[in-house]
Amino acid sequence: MTTSNPTLSAFGNVGTMGVSYGTSETMTVDGTIHKTGILGTILLIFFIFTWVGLSQSHMQPTLPIILGAIGGLVLALIISFKPTTAPYLSPAYAGVEGFVLAAISFPLELAYPHIVLQAASMTIATLFGLLLAYRTGLIMVNSTFRAVIVGATVTIALYYLIGMGAMLFHVTLPGIGFQGGWLSIGISAVIVVVAALNLVLDFDMIAKNAGSAPKYMEWYGAFSLMVTLVWLYLEILRMLAKLRGRN
Repeated sequence: MTTSNPTLSAFGNVGTMGVSYGTSETMTVDGTIHKTGILGTILLIFFIFTWVGLSQSHMQPTLPIILGAIGGLVLALIISFKPTTAPYLSPAYAGVEGFVLAAISFPLELAYPHIVLQAASMTIATLFGLLLAYRTGLIMVNSTFRAVIVGATVTIALYYLIGMGAMLFHVTLPGIGFQGGWLSIGISAVIVVVAALNLVLDFDMIAKNAGSAPKYMEWYGAFSLMVTLVWLYLEILRMLAKLRGRN
């Protein structure tokens, strides 16, 4: 229970991967941050490309969302089970996620102007704010902190699974979807907080493995951060859509 991001569990297995590396080939925090920036840039490029395509074609985004979600899941599973592929597949994952996020965001932007900029700004501000808080020691990661965040994340995952099952019977649980009352908004706010605090666990896992994990794990750490950031952006977008829908 070191992190609730399942992709980061591979850090515990690097010693059993049979990879030989020297001191000059170990991962660093700065290297991981640099590669996270590269993946973020790729995601942004594909986001813009997809956005322009949707605005010009007037195509319904449902099919792109489904295809992108499947592609992203396949890439994420491959990278998670074989971290040595991260330097090659994580850029592809970032591109696919940019594609999916644009397809999800575009109709919401039409319904609620400027909501995408608001969600993106809040996501970036949360990332740098929590990174600063972690690096300065304002937020300390201990066993209790880990247990609470991991437990909350697992609970959210189970709630989403139950919600998806309920939708098969035409029942929508509070917090599922992009509309709802104040209870639904409150659930979304809690999920946003949990998703944000997962970033702190990610920072801690990366920092603790810096200097010991092989160099390619910088790409893997960057990929893992992207997984959390995509989740955080979607949850913030969902919460803002619910708030705007109340007006």
